[in-house]
Amino acid sequence: MRWENLTVDSGDADHVRADAALFGADAVTTRTFDTPEFRGITFHEIRARSIINRVPGASRMPFEWTVNPYRGCTHACVYCFARKTHSYLDLDTGLGFDTQIVVKVNAPELLRRQLASRRWQGEHIAMGTNVDCYQRAEGRYRLMPGILAALRDRANPFSILTKGTLILRDLDLLTQAAEVTDVGISVSVGFTDPELWRTVEPGTPAPERRLDVVRTLGEHGIGCGVLMAPVIPFLSDHPAQLRETVRAIAAAGATSVTPLVLHLRPGAREWFTAWLGQHHPHLVRRYERLYAEGAYAPKWYQRRITRQVHDLAGEYGIGPAGAGMPRRIRQPEPTPAAMSEPTQLSLI
Repeated sequence: MRWENLTVDSGDADHVRADAALFGADAVTTRTFDTPEFRGITFHEIRARSIINRVPGASRMPFEWTVNPYRGCTHACVYCFARKTHSYLDLDTGLGFDTQIVVKVNAPELLRRQLASRRWQGEHIAMGTNVDCYQRAEGRYRLMPGILAALRDRANPFSILTKGTLILRDLDLLTQAAEVTDVGISVSVGFTDPELWRTVEPGTPAPERRLDVVRTLGEHGIGCGVLMAPVIPFLSDHPAQLRETVRAIAAAGATSVTPLVLHLRPGAREWFTAWLGQHHPHLVRRYERLYAEGAYAPKWYQRRITRQVHDLAGEYGIGPAGAGMPRRIRQPEPTPAAMSEPTQLSLI
């Protein structure tokens, strides 16, 4: 396993040498747990040397900095674009990505130290953009409470994208953080078809459970958007399917819905194609034609889906979120008595 070849980005917050390994092989502890939820999964516990990552300049992402406490993901989504990252460790991008999970056990303490660095300017940090920080492993390792507390204590803006219902465990921390900084929460729900979900996202909570997260956050004053991703060509893109998904998103009280068509980067493309050949062999040739130019569906197809979803969102009273814009938790209006009292401002 090629641990020592993982290097720190040159834009790392603590300016670690660009050719320095993220961690050494002698720092890896490998564990398995004989419990039903973790059977067949191997965890590689490491002490990372950096946790705030700069997004490459060529990326299409609308943010510059990320925190990823895990590599690999037990959600096992067959289309996951992050599969390629497992090849950097000489790990398999198919089943290995689903079952060989790297856990950065020192993520909370490392983040706290990097946020306190004079070099760190308090920029927005995105989480859940590579693999889900609320995947099943988080239930055992509990890295996110420490991460959220560090961000809260430095009043550092952040956003989270997740398919995991475990985020509700940290509701109090999210509320506390939103009192001092901008907090954005989005849940990923690409479709509501239960049969499609069971085969394409086998390790995730069901779509209706994810929408329950949206509903619960809203009931606690936390505006939550939905990333409608991925819209899967020929499997979840029929007008009736799009309507049902947007209707369910609106019924859950989402503040926004933003569609994203399936993209198939190397690593994900091979795994998804194998899945497609097993479950929907009649679609293989159509996919070869649709994605003949590369990882992304043609612009005309993306525009068509976006237009349909936005029209439906308008019909149901919700709209698209601005790219990269956090959703801040709405604070209660002050009482007249509180307004008349002097306020002591503090920077936590």
